[in-house]
Amino acid sequence: MIIRKSSPPTVGTGIQLKRTAISVAVAASLSGAVHSQPGDADSIEEVVVTGYRKSLEDAMNYKRNNYGVVDAINAEDIGKFPNTNLAEALQRIPGVSINRVNGEGSQITVRGFGPDFNQVTLNGRSLPTADVPVVGGGTDGQGTSGAGRAFDFSNLAADGIQTLEVYKTGRANVASGGIGATINVVTRRPLDNPGLQAAISAKAIADTSVDRGDSVTPEIGGNFSWTNEDETFGIGLVGSFTERDSAAASATSANWNVVTFADFQDFITPDTVLTNAPTDPEALVALPRDSRYHFSEFTGERMNGQLVVQFAPSDRLRMTADYTFAENEAEEERYDVSNWFNRPFTEVVFDDSPVQSTIFLRENADNKGAAMQQTLRATKDELDSFGFNVEFDLADNLTLTFDAHSSEATVKPNAPGGYSRINVGLDMKYAPVDGTLSQAVDYSGDIPIQIIELISTSGNSSLDSAALAALAVDTARAASQVANLRTITQENEIDQFDIRADWELDANSNLTVGANYRSQTNVTDNTAYRQILGNWGAENPGDVEALAGAGILEEFCVSCRFEDFTIGGASLDGNTRNSVVYGVRGNAADIFEALSPAYAAGYNGADPRPLDVTNSDFDEIEEDVLALYVQFSHEFQIAGRNAHLHIGMRYEDTEVSSSTSSLPTARIDWQGNNDFATFASTSAAGLKADTAYDHFLPSVDFELDVTEDVKVRASYSKTIARPRYDNLFASGTVRAPNGPTALAGNLATAEQGNPGLLPLESDNVDVSVEWYFDESSYVSIGLFDKSVRNFVGRETVSESLFGLRDVSSGAEGTRSGAALDLLDAVGADLNEDNLFAATVYIDTLDSIAAAQAEFVANQGADGNILPAVYEQLELDADLSPNADDPLFAIAVNRPLNNRDASIDGVEIQGQHFFGDTGFGITASYTVVNGDVGFNVAGAPDTSQFALTGLSDTANVTLIYEKYGISARLAYNWRDEFLSNTNDDSGFNNPIFVEEYGQVDLSIGYEITDQLSVSFAGINLNEESSRNFARSRTDMQFLRENAARYYLGLRYKF
Repeated sequence: MIIRKSSPPTVGTGIQLKRTAISVAVAASLSGAVHSQPGDADSIEEVVVTGYRKSLEDAMNYKRNNYGVVDAINAEDIGKFPNTNLAEALQRIPGVSINRVNGEGSQITVRGFGPDFNQVTLNGRSLPTADVPVVGGGTDGQGTSGAGRAFDFSNLAADGIQTLEVYKTGRANVASGGIGATINVVTRRPLDNPGLQAAISAKAIADTSVDRGDSVTPEIGGNFSWTNEDETFGIGLVGSFTERDSAAASATSANWNVVTFADFQDFITPDTVLTNAPTDPEALVALPRDSRYHFSEFTGERMNGQLVVQFAPSDRLRMTADYTFAENEAEEERYDVSNWFNRPFTEVVFDDSPVQSTIFLRENADNKGAAMQQTLRATKDELDSFGFNVEFDLADNLTLTFDAHSSEATVKPNAPGGYSRINVGLDMKYAPVDGTLSQAVDYSGDIPIQIIELISTSGNSSLDSAALAALAVDTARAASQVANLRTITQENEIDQFDIRADWELDANSNLTVGANYRSQTNVTDNTAYRQILGNWGAENPGDVEALAGAGILEEFCVSCRFEDFTIGGASLDGNTRNSVVYGVRGNAADIFEALSPAYAAGYNGADPRPLDVTNSDFDEIEEDVLALYVQFSHEFQIAGRNAHLHIGMRYEDTEVSSSTSSLPTARIDWQGNNDFATFASTSAAGLKADTAYDHFLPSVDFELDVTEDVKVRASYSKTIARPRYDNLFASGTVRAPNGPTALAGNLATAEQGNPGLLPLESDNVDVSVEWYFDESSYVSIGLFDKSVRNFVGRETVSESLFGLRDVSSGAEGTRSGAALDLLDAVGADLNEDNLFAATVYIDTLDSIAAAQAEFVANQGADGNILPAVYEQLELDADLSPNADDPLFAIAVNRPLNNRDASIDGVEIQGQHFFGDTGFGITASYTVVNGDVGFNVAGAPDTSQFALTGLSDTANVTLIYEKYGISARLAYNWRDEFLSNTNDDSGFNNPIFVEEYGQVDLSIGYEITDQLSVSFAGINLNEESSRNFARSRTDMQFLRENAARYYLGLRYKF
């Protein structure tokens, strides 16, 4: 804050500021910058507020002088926004919470409505959205597609942003789509800031998580704005570049199966040791398919640019042309160490959750190895927006505005070969020479503990050492399994035209009428590939280095990268349990490039194994929206107090066309115990569906100045939000089961869209009271209620698709059915290995008797197929369905408009500066409630509807700004919330996100009026993220998030 002496300004008399719809925004942006204080007749002490305090004052006055429920965040100066990330800036607005990707704010939730239900505009224009969240995803990103309407704020740098406006109530002149809120990103305009203004900045980013990348990376930006002396012509230019390297350790458990305890008997034997098991055979229990540790290394580059040209040849005419560009490249290399449960279990411990989860699992691992997937994910996001605007004053009280823009957002694959994701499965077989090997996972803590236990039989230490050596990681023994690849492209285009007339009817009344046309097209192209390399049995140990060369892999301790969680010891000792800690790391693209041609040609005497297409969908959604709107504003008095009434009506007519061209799934093969592969048809199938709907969207806002400092508001509006694109897709995607369907808990699943879905419709009521008790201080409390219709629920039905047949059904009269009888006859355990082996024998031998004899000949003392024999069978045989096999009973999940719900809440916010001390505080707290929650004890074969994203949020910022120092310490918190009602596992499992709180620090110092330095620390408390399913035991995703620091220098010309 700067205090200086000046002469009193010359002010005219009789001038009244009318808070009209046109003037409010201008008045709000200018108010609060200068406050006069009493002084003598010749000199007045003028307090000019600058910096962060000015930004808060501008935002406060914007809120105070606007209508409806509005919040804003303003830039402190040219090229100086309060936060480096727009999403993280928005989270300090009450009711706004954010999602983070790779530790950085990405998308926002407002009043419980997730990113897909909030409209984002750029200077009032609808922005296209394209987002393929492959990089930084939870499990494998295999099924991710460009399917949502959410805008990723991490694509936009903060340098060129003047204001973020958040409208929580509907407005007739604002495009529909924001049922939670509409966020308008306002960029700088040169004629609004006359003269020459320029600033350059440079920052060094230090991310404490970096392993092999650059520990310090650059961020540079520049702003330039110029107008001629007559202020009739101006040019604005903004540019920025950011590079960031980071890393993160994470853990996942894929597909928590939910079955009855009676069906759970398929996964155990009479000798299995059970602890705390249910007594009711119909009680539901949950068990995981696997447990994985990951370590990911990220690289990212972001470029932004803006060009604005303005020309005002007269006081009545202003023309603006602008172009905005954003490009964001993101890449992730990920290395896994994981296990996979083949069953039966030898020991199981259950917890006491409503659906009892297996808190500890152990099984024999003599025929297993360490799975070490290598993954590369890479995408490139681009945004191009061209706009043209003309404002013409037809008369002193009538302004005509024409606005047009054409914008495109794209996400394209950016990994070598044109892929979005490359995953190569590797395996290293355990081969102990003395003792029994078992694998286990302990879920009793926040993170699962993977355990490999060697139980010595001889007590001979030399033999134990040999056995332990066989378990050690040796890159020369690494063997390939299967490669999965995917390409995903999303293109979203918008062409929009708007014409509006603003008419000042008299000193107290204004009328706005307008028409808007928007044509939007979203195209998603999603293709999955698979190539069998060394197969699931890893038949060619050493093939990776043999084909790609020594040095392609390096020994790597994955679990050593966890800093906040204790994983276990770093070695294996006889009779001692320790976690799996070591794996390998290598570049998945390089590995695939070396191995793929060799296996396609027939490596090591095998038949050729080409790269196959397993699924391919091309989906296009076209939306044409014609809107007409009218808005009337009137200022009057009630009992001598100023009052304002704003009444609006928006009519929208929407036509939607959904078309698809896909290669549907042609068959599903059984390739080993729990390994299945889908194969796409070679003939494309097309489908098109059209729908149309219209809406009347009224809005009423009323404000009353109870006193000079107290304002009350009441608003009603009707808003809509259109469904996600994937819910509108006409295509369907089939996923193979996680194991033979003859055994409990294994289902083939499918996702299909519904082109006939209608938008969500919400009737919104808001009431608030605001007290502006000082120049920079206020408190407010607001109540809101939303009654929402047409929520998109889900239905899961069991049906056949595309004529697919199930080779593993166990049905009578089939090969797998005969295999069940065979296993019963020979007294073998009913598990995946035995069932696959018996089915192969029946498929390949002349008779069931011959198959039974062959199985008995290869049966071990424990009754199971010998491990070595099973491995060879898995290498030699794939089972394809035939006419005797029944049609697959596929759990098909579809969206439909079948739900209504209500959301209500309270928003409390305020800010205060303590006189001239320089100290201040801002804080907010939001409570959000909904009337429909998720029943975690619900049946796994029944889809549920529940309100997602609902959570309480809070933030508090301590501020000091004086003597050139500007410091802020902020804490942002979000309570636990439900993020999804179906994790696509086939068991209708929810995804809950645990509460998250983050501490950030920002310090700046003005060395001179032109030169300043800054320091920022993000996530100083290094808070981790964790998701779970039906209980906290059922961990789905956990990630450690490290702190990162910014050191910057800024020069203003």
